[in-house]
Amino acid sequence: MSKDKKVQQIIFIEGIYNIIVLVLKLIVGLATNSLAIIGDAIHSLTDVLNNIVIWLVMRVAGKPADKDHPYGHRKFETMAVFALASILVVLAVELILQTFRAESKEIISEPWGLVLMTVVLVLNLSISLWEKHWAKKLNSNILYADSQHTFVDALTTAVVIVSWQLSALGYLWLDKLCAIAVAGLVLYFAFELYQKAVPILVDGFAIDPEKISKTAYEVKDVREVRQVRSRWIGDVKAVDLIIAVDAKLSIKESHDIAHDVEDLLVEKYGVADVSIHVEPFEA
Repeated sequence: MSKDKKVQQIIFIEGIYNIIVLVLKLIVGLATNSLAIIGDAIHSLTDVLNNIVIWLVMRVAGKPADKDHPYGHRKFETMAVFALASILVVLAVELILQTFRAESKEIISEPWGLVLMTVVLVLNLSISLWEKHWAKKLNSNILYADSQHTFVDALTTAVVIVSWQLSALGYLWLDKLCAIAVAGLVLYFAFELYQKAVPILVDGFAIDPEKISKTAYEVKDVREVRQVRSRWIGDVKAVDLIIAVDAKLSIKESHDIAHDVEDLLVEKYGVADVSIHVEPFEA
């Protein structure tokens, strides 16, 4: 629970920051007629939505298992990642369509605007590094994904600044090209989020079944591994295993063997939920 509360605190702080950045980008974009900067502002809007959804979902994901959710609520976190990726796709497509529809306008280079966008760039890099630090410390996939998103924002902002300045010199086509490039980065990030979320939602394996079987056979008296299943529950691993032991062993002896297998899986792979069924082995 302390981990979840810390994640919520970090997301709340970043949400405040993203609102400030969104406002700054909109001010500069509208004042200079730059589609690339306005597109970057739309990108920042996705960050704000991202923070709101994550904060709300983490309040649910952190709840313990109950009657209706015996494996806990961690998949709500994964569903949020999937939803965020979908929002990014919609906004990226809308930005591309808007770029082709919009009429070319004179791009203005404002010194004060350049200062604001440079401040935004520095803030993006700082927040990304800070969030990545906490993602590693808390072992949080959702924080790591968000830190990567913020880093993409920094790269995007750098490209947008260069494009804006060149467009102001008369290369108007660069502004639209940069807006499309921003949309491409958003789509790429959405694809990365789908890669993280989809395998969990469809119960793809968390650990190679052959590795689990090999580990189980390391325990003395495990005669056969008959079924191996593993999956992700949010950011934790769960394993279901059926092993066979000598039919002549007592219930206690069979239980001790299963317990040894469980301890080994936890030690080697950091498994948080292990369920082992023991069956008799008869030659």
